Amino acid sequence: MRRSLAVSWVLVLLILATEIPFLFGQAPSTGTTQGSISPANSSTTATNPLINLLKSSDEGVRARAARDLGKARDASAIPALAEALSDPSEKVRREALLALSQIHRPEVLDALIKASQGSDEENRVLAVQSLVGYYTGTVPTPGFTGFVKKNWQRTKTHSNPDNTRIDPGLSVEPKVITALDATLKDTRSNRASREAAKGLGILVARAAVPDLVKAAHSSDETLSLEALNALSKIEDRSAGGELVDLLDSPDKDIKQQASVTIGILRTGQAAPKLQSIFESETDQKSKEKALEGLAYLGTPVSTPLFTKALGSDDKVIRTSAAEGLARTADPKTLPELEKAVMTEKDANAKLAIQYAMTALGKLDYLSDIVNDLSSKTRGDVAQPYLIELARTPGFLPKLYPYLQSPNAGVRNRLCAVLMFSGDQTSLDQLDRLSHDPNGDVSAQALRARRALRARLEAAGTTPTTGSHQ
Repeated sequence: MRRSLAVSWVLVLLILATEIPFLFGQAPSTGTTQGSISPANSSTTATNPLINLLKSSDEGVRARAARDLGKARDASAIPALAEALSDPSEKVRREALLALSQIHRPEVLDALIKASQGSDEENRVLAVQSLVGYYTGTVPTPGFTGFVKKNWQRTKTHSNPDNTRIDPGLSVEPKVITALDATLKDTRSNRASREAAKGLGILVARAAVPDLVKAAHSSDETLSLEALNALSKIEDRSAGGELVDLLDSPDKDIKQQASVTIGILRTGQAAPKLQSIFESETDQKSKEKALEGLAYLGTPVSTPLFTKALGSDDKVIRTSAAEGLARTADPKTLPELEKAVMTEKDANAKLAIQYAMTALGKLDYLSDIVNDLSSKTRGDVAQPYLIELARTPGFLPKLYPYLQSPNAGVRNRLCAVLMFSGDQTSLDQLDRLSHDPNGDVSAQALRARRALRARLEAAGTTPTTGSHQ
């Protein structure tokens, strides 16, 4: 406590000392000393005394100054904070890095990239998180809270992989991808490599796919799982064939995640192996993941398997079976789905059956799926179902009436659906929602419209409707 008070008083006295020349109408000296910022930034130093405090002989003063500059998001402090990344104090280096992560300006990227290649493991991890956060808006959290979140997320990743990724059409600086890829391959720190693998997935870094495939075969289980999850986000189908061997992994977690990733990548050659795992594996979780992979593949040869699995005692199996039937799109299975939807008691399995029936052209349950967008427990499931359905030719117009739903949660989520699966006709719909009386909905509509335009332009489709800014 006394130490904290002492540091606070030192900060006050130093700020006053820096400001005194101004009180008497005198300009501060612009001379530089060794290690100070360049004369080009001398006016910046004069206008923000905290920058001078980064040169204090007191470690606590320097750390507090860096923290306060970050809170102020003062772009003029970027050169000084970048220099502070070489401070002899680990505490100051960390605070300078966290401060840079809070300043959303392109000028911070080079400093963050340099930090990601440094020798300090903790700062390398923070630098990777900061580089990714520059594009997602989520910056690393220091201290105890950050530790708890990080370890909770690690537990979550093992049971329910994180699906975070940048908006479609968002451009990422190639040098950022290069830096994360270098960190992925750097053997000095497993923690930094894992974080880089996760970040490359979030940034949908296609250029890193070959190295992520190698990382998926790492002896470090967590790195392998992060790489597999990243590959499932990037969705580069060329990688699927190089992951099939992981279906024979002695590590159950890797085998299970590989089953799902291979399915997402539509690796048809893996279908016999996945079916074999489902039919002969004694571990129930492995059976579930094998069927989930088969459901993503949606190959017609698996239709009898899915139909039979609809009657399983395992609700997870029934859910994947229904999803598989949605993708095989065999109209002959509709009677089985109609019987199943009437008797299903589990909400998630029932939602999957409704999705399958809708995919087969029976729209009786479309309203139920849309309404589930506002559900805290099923919204994250209903949204990807609708994203997939919306890619079916002629389906988008069926969704547009629901954009007028009285439920703001539904309107909000539908913006995300259009962001990923909308076409030119969706731009005007999003433009209207950008004026929604609900602030969250209007903000989401603006975000979705911006991302959709970028996606259409990247695909070579010039928007012709809703094109006004």
